[in-house]
Amino acid sequence: MSSVVTSVTNTDLVLKVTKAIDPNVLDLTPFEPFLDALCSTRDYQKDAIRVTLRYLVGQRYENARALMRENLDATPTLREVYGTEVAAERKLLFPDQLSCSLDLATGTGKSYVMYGIAAIMLAIGAVDQIVVLCPSLTIESGLTEKFKSLAASEALRAAMPSSAVYAAPAVINGNESIVPGSVCVENFHATFVSSRSSIRPTLAGKGDRTLIVNDEAHHLQSSGDMRRWAEFVADPELGFRYVVGLSGTCYVDNSYFSDVIYRYSLRNAIDAGVVKTIDYVAEDSAVARDEKLQKIYDNHEANKQFYRKVKPLTLLVTRDIAAAKRLAVEVAAFVAAQEELSSEQASAKILTVTSDPDHRRNVVQLASVDQADSPVEWIVSVSMLTEGWDVKNVFQVVPHEERAFSSKLLIAQVLGRGLRVPESYRGERPVLTVFNHDAWSGRIRHLVDEVLEIESRLTSQIVSKEADYNFELETIDYSKSQEAEEHEAPTEYDFSKGYVTLASQVSELERETTYSRVISGKQRQKRTLIRYRMFPVDEVAEHIHSKFRAIDLEESTEYARKYSIEWLQSLIRESLKRVGETSDQVSEDNRQRLQAAFGVVHRKSSHTVRYVSKPKEVIKLSTAQRRRDSINVSALRRGDATLFADDDSSGLSEEETQRVLAEVLADDSLPRSAVEQVANKFHFKTPLNIVIANHKPERLFVKEMVKAENAAALAGWIKSTDQDFYGIEFGWRKGEHFRRGHFNPDFFLATGDRIVVVEIKGDEEATEPSDENRAKFAAATAHFKALNDMVGSSKYDFHFLTPRDYGAFFQFLREGKASYSSTLDAVLASA
Repeated sequence: MSSVVTSVTNTDLVLKVTKAIDPNVLDLTPFEPFLDALCSTRDYQKDAIRVTLRYLVGQRYENARALMRENLDATPTLREVYGTEVAAERKLLFPDQLSCSLDLATGTGKSYVMYGIAAIMLAIGAVDQIVVLCPSLTIESGLTEKFKSLAASEALRAAMPSSAVYAAPAVINGNESIVPGSVCVENFHATFVSSRSSIRPTLAGKGDRTLIVNDEAHHLQSSGDMRRWAEFVADPELGFRYVVGLSGTCYVDNSYFSDVIYRYSLRNAIDAGVVKTIDYVAEDSAVARDEKLQKIYDNHEANKQFYRKVKPLTLLVTRDIAAAKRLAVEVAAFVAAQEELSSEQASAKILTVTSDPDHRRNVVQLASVDQADSPVEWIVSVSMLTEGWDVKNVFQVVPHEERAFSSKLLIAQVLGRGLRVPESYRGERPVLTVFNHDAWSGRIRHLVDEVLEIESRLTSQIVSKEADYNFELETIDYSKSQEAEEHEAPTEYDFSKGYVTLASQVSELERETTYSRVISGKQRQKRTLIRYRMFPVDEVAEHIHSKFRAIDLEESTEYARKYSIEWLQSLIRESLKRVGETSDQVSEDNRQRLQAAFGVVHRKSSHTVRYVSKPKEVIKLSTAQRRRDSINVSALRRGDATLFADDDSSGLSEEETQRVLAEVLADDSLPRSAVEQVANKFHFKTPLNIVIANHKPERLFVKEMVKAENAAALAGWIKSTDQDFYGIEFGWRKGEHFRRGHFNPDFFLATGDRIVVVEIKGDEEATEPSDENRAKFAAATAHFKALNDMVGSSKYDFHFLTPRDYGAFFQFLREGKASYSSTLDAVLASA
């Protein structure tokens, strides 16, 4: 029996914070408008803030030690990595405090998360003051400017609930008194007893009402002066209770932090287009130093041609000041020769940034190198000094020595220097080139792979198959406006549309069961013909009419006269006709649905905000435009996803996916649900090399599509990505607040002259559908109705499906019936 050694990723080491928080202790619902205003569509920032606040003030954990113990008990992987409780707790930097770390990749907006946590902690009265500590003057200056801008924002102040203790914090530094309601941003040197601007005296006796936020928190575990930073945070005399650290490089050399409670990795950020994607050297034939400089220069010039909207920069990173000085002279001479410049002209293009007094003025210039009128194109720097440098125009990074690229921490730091995306290239996925020495690749490639989380990922992408399964789609470009409206309490039933929304029904259906033999694990499938209970239309109509008579007696109404048995029979038959039912029978589910439609009308009036979308034009797109997505093998191992592949999948995939796919197929330790191999490639009618099903309902749906009888009814199908393919905007009310979002339907099926669009949910949604899914259904239904009107045919059908309806759905599909309605469709349509 063959197997693959289990690899533990950083994501596996993230400590989970319970969501079971008493709303009387912490209710973040009133702060949703503030989070929307602060973070916009950056949902990962909102999630990081919510998780941190649940941990700090949810009253479920006494300290970091308690959180670690809870996770050790629940997560075998952590036991494997850390061993005993004592060994695990020993890795915690501040075990006796409510301390944690947030791992947010460089360029993903840590400052917004810091401000959000600070503002809400003050607003709910959990603390009186916040102290934000950072490792350099560059970072201190940047954070102070950003926080003051956010604190002055009228939109953020207005979004704060009226109950907030502080609508916005006062942003100060250590040379001012730290008063209640303030956020003090300071360099960690201000924590030293000997510092003239020491913040110690003003915090004495206030530790339990102070939140400490540590930016670039990996420095707390460094040597030298940095250790005094950690000693200040842990000082028992000050007694700080709340401690949050943030970093895009949560490593101590190659070891990942042990107290991370939220992670938005570099891989997540690259996949979502939040930061630049990365190319790095795996193999290079150049040996001479001059040849390497020429290649670096050629990359630089190519970036200038390709990214013309900005002034691209190249950053060269050295291990120390002496190396930086030597390299700056070498690069200046090289540029002078290449561009026929004087030494003075070439030197003006090179900015050397170190802690040397000779370069003090250069550090100040960093803030302006992005500007078009700055002559600087090349920056030579010692790695740490560029942390907190909010530049966006770096398109090439050169780690000059192996020592600058020899650990996960250093790799993440070097890559992080060029990740931010210029505003003019948002959505275009620009590339950062990392020109490392290829001789290092054999020794450090696994480190780069782990930092980027690509060592065990499978990529799903459009490929060229023997049969072309791509097809054309259309969507709508909208203009939008917002209106408020009041709904009066209804005083009468409204059946003006002439029917009740029902689910498509069948009287009998073959259902398949998979059996697994104990010991051997051998599986077999058995199909059983299931018959469903049906009721005559006349009987259903009489039952509803009898209820009307009872209501009339109690409330002096005249429903029985107004809605006669004959009228009810006609309504029911029309309702059945609209879902493709020609018999005079009603299923149990539809019988209950009809009875519910005639419930008593006692509803309260309400106000709603209505977003009016006006279609402007139809936009065409092809499934061939669907971008690639990927999955980590650990998700297969956890049972969170299923991989579908056929005999051609490997040959059609890129080299990395071929390698990982071979390992996955040979890995007997994976759960049985991890991989589904499609026996006949002609039944796998998708233009994708592989398909990733993200949960069990999706897996069961794909299994249906690759069955011979169902594949015969399909010309092609595609699984969408979570974003950036076919987005539909929707809005819904969460608590007292209205929210808006976008969703991409899960599947598009081409069959005959129709496109069937499917959103997959679990069976539980048919019983208790969420408000969010109700809103998605309403928005998508309206979208496809408008689209059909604009293209002039009933080309698009949209359905919410759950596994209970797969059998009926595919039976209707095979029979070419266009009038299908699922159980969940009917539930959501009647809301």
